[in-house]
Amino acid sequence: MKDECVDKNLFTQLDHAFIRKEPFGVVLIIGAFNYPIQLTLIPLVGAIAAGNCVILKPSEVSSHTERLLAEALPCYLDSETFAVVTAGPEETGKLLENKFDYIFFTGNNRVGKIIMTAAAKHLTPLTMELGGKSPCYVDHYCNFQNAANRIVWGKFINAGQTCISPDYVICTVETQEKLMPCLRHAIREFYGTDPKESPDFGRMVNDKHFQRVRALLKCGRVAIGGETDERDRYIAPTVMVDVKEWEPIMQEEVFGPILPIFTVKDLEEAIQFINCRERPLAAYAFSCDDKVVNCVLDSISSGGFCGNDTVTRATLISLPFGGIGLSGFGKYHGKFTFDTFTHFRGCLLRCMGLEAINKVRYPPFDDKKLGIVVSALEIKRRGMCTLL
Repeated sequence: MKDECVDKNLFTQLDHAFIRKEPFGVVLIIGAFNYPIQLTLIPLVGAIAAGNCVILKPSEVSSHTERLLAEALPCYLDSETFAVVTAGPEETGKLLENKFDYIFFTGNNRVGKIIMTAAAKHLTPLTMELGGKSPCYVDHYCNFQNAANRIVWGKFINAGQTCISPDYVICTVETQEKLMPCLRHAIREFYGTDPKESPDFGRMVNDKHFQRVRALLKCGRVAIGGETDERDRYIAPTVMVDVKEWEPIMQEEVFGPILPIFTVKDLEEAIQFINCRERPLAAYAFSCDDKVVNCVLDSISSGGFCGNDTVTRATLISLPFGGIGLSGFGKYHGKFTFDTFTHFRGCLLRCMGLEAINKVRYPPFDDKKLGIVVSALEIKRRGMCTLL
């Protein structure tokens, strides 16, 4: 948090130039249901570190965790500067009528637009951590079992309710044929012959989300899994093939344990398909050829990227986490969280004397004065361009 000194030009050599890191003020953090501890406490820690007061609004969908946070946090935090609000959509709308100095939201883009509309009334700055359809390209030159293990783990952890899980696989028909038995093997290895009995496989968070995801099974053809149990909100780890780009499963974020495979003729068509859609929160590429992985990295835009794995990028706090376009904006994790909740205030302290130095900037103007001012305002950095 200490002041950060910066380079100076000739005109300000005798002055003190620095960046002061100050809190925004009162911050509203709205969490999400799928990782209700992580997605509320990580931004909370950054907001506290930056010196802000915080109103924390956990997701009402994960009601048990919401109650836990509401009961536990006041035991550890100053109630005059940190408060937990339990509220549904209607109450949250009332909450958003208040003026905040910063809003941090994690959720879907539909609710994100509502929050942006409310924030616009007060010109409140925002960080929006949204979702999207994160593509996973699998190359024909690949260790298919390793790829399948990492895709299955990233897709089906938390029953697919992970914003950066691979939303769909995109590959050629030949690659699909090689990948399919490996996916089946990985699902069996991780969750057994009956995933419903596995203690490591989750459930949909509520009936509404169960019904929404189950309806996606009407798209394409189920190749693996497909079993459901409404009473238990169970949807088996499922792989779907023969899906069409206009079907709901390829139009909306799945956010459940269904992995569609969309086939294309080659890498170029895969990249074109991805680029014709909204920019996702994450993108993945699997290949034993580094040139292919780097080609995907260079050719598409996404919030983050991981080659030859899924999800693990988010565990590295030295990397920023955030979206782009419809998948959100702003970033956090590690020091990036502190930076998000910090106003970087540019400061310059000058003395009252040495007025002769200032005369070149005062009227009347001439070419000589102009030349001196331009030269004096340059900041020259070794190995870099010269900036005015």
